[in-house]
Amino acid sequence: MTSNYISATLSLQDRDAIMGAIALIRDRLPFVIDVAPKLKKSMPKMGDKSRAFVQKALDVAIQHPDFLPRSFDIAELQRDVHLFETIYPLAMAIAQLQADLDDTLAAVGSDAFTAALQVYRHAKAHGDGSGLDALVEDLGQRFDRQPRKKAPAEAAI
Repeated sequence: MTSNYISATLSLQDRDAIMGAIALIRDRLPFVIDVAPKLKKSMPKMGDKSRAFVQKALDVAIQHPDFLPRSFDIAELQRDVHLFETIYPLAMAIAQLQADLDDTLAAVGSDAFTAALQVYRHAKAHGDGSGLDALVEDLGQRFDRQPRKKAPAEAAI
């Protein structure tokens, strides 16, 4: 049974407009950085539970700055908290869009591959003598398996 999860088109003009919108978003977020995975893993994370803690710590720092070292930059903490709270809804919206795009790509890829398999099966079954032999052979290369390498024999102890 075949399924058709999605049937749509996207014009090149619309794709280019979307790419332009993505470029505009990047232009409006010039401070966005790429953090190495190893460094990112070692960073303390601020999730939903930590947001209230950070806000309360900011309030304490503003109300009682005298107990903090002179080198502590309360204004920088305020900027970081404000930027986090401003970016957070953007990140959630983009993450949802990314998830939806991934699902759409999986569905349309499935549709295309399923249809291509039907073409291959029908050409293979009905192509004898109709000049499709070379095309069927070319399509069939997708399913050629490379012979597995045998595992090296374990050294005798």
